[in-house]
Amino acid sequence: MEFASPACSQTLPGGFVFLSDIDPTIIQDIRYAGPNNFIGRPLAGYGAAECVVKRDLGLALKSIQQQLAPRELSLKMLDCYRPVRAVRDMVVWAHNGRETPAERRYNPVFSKKDLFRLGYIAERSGHSTGAAVDLTLVDLKADNSARFDPGNAYADCTAPESARAPEGSVDMGTGYDCTDVKSHTAASSITAAQRRWRNELVAAMARKGFVNYSKEWWHFSLPGAGRPAYDFPITPRMR
Repeated sequence: MEFASPACSQTLPGGFVFLSDIDPTIIQDIRYAGPNNFIGRPLAGYGAAECVVKRDLGLALKSIQQQLAPRELSLKMLDCYRPVRAVRDMVVWAHNGRETPAERRYNPVFSKKDLFRLGYIAERSGHSTGAAVDLTLVDLKADNSARFDPGNAYADCTAPESARAPEGSVDMGTGYDCTDVKSHTAASSITAAQRRWRNELVAAMARKGFVNYSKEWWHFSLPGAGRPAYDFPITPRMR
C-alpha cells in the first residue's frame, strides 16, 4: 500500500512519508547524505538530506516535538529510513582494511572490522524497515551556529564538546555515531549535565513508545513500526 503525502503529490512506497510534511519544525541533519559521518562521504541511496519515516512513527515524533516546544527544545533527526544499499555500503567500508584519521575520530579505540561483533554496525538494520531513527535534542535558546568543517582536524568523538566536531545540539557526552563505551546510554564516564540530557531524550521518546538501544544514546526504535526492509533511494522532496 502506498501513501501520498497531503502536502505534495509525491508518493513513497510502504506507507513512508517525508517527516517535514508531518512536522516541519523538527530539525533535520541527515548525516549520511553528506561528508559529516564516519565514512566521510554520502552513503549509497542518500540522494537527499531528507528524513523519511513510516507515517505512524512520524506522527509520534510530531507529538514528542509538541511536548518539547514549550521548553524551547527541539528534536534533531540524524538518520531515519536507511536504504538496504546504504547498509551494504557500511559493510563494505568496515571490511576495506583501511582506517583514516577522519574515520578514527568516530572509532578511537576499536578496529572497524570488529564493529559488527561489538554491536555498533549491523548487516541488517531496523532503519531499513522504517522502525528506527537516530536523533538528539537541540536547545533553541543556545548558540547552535557552529558548522562542521571537513578540513578541520577535530579531536575524537569522546573528547570534550569544545574539541570535537560541532553537533549543533546539546552536549550528550559524545558525538553522534561514536563507537565507544562512552556512547552507551548508561555510561558512567559522562558528566551530570550530560546524563540529564540523555535522560531527557530517553524519557521524551519513551512516552510515545520508543525504545533506546543501550549502546547508542541516539538510537531509538518503535516496536511494530516497520517490516520488511526496503531499498528505495531517498530523493529530494517535491515542493
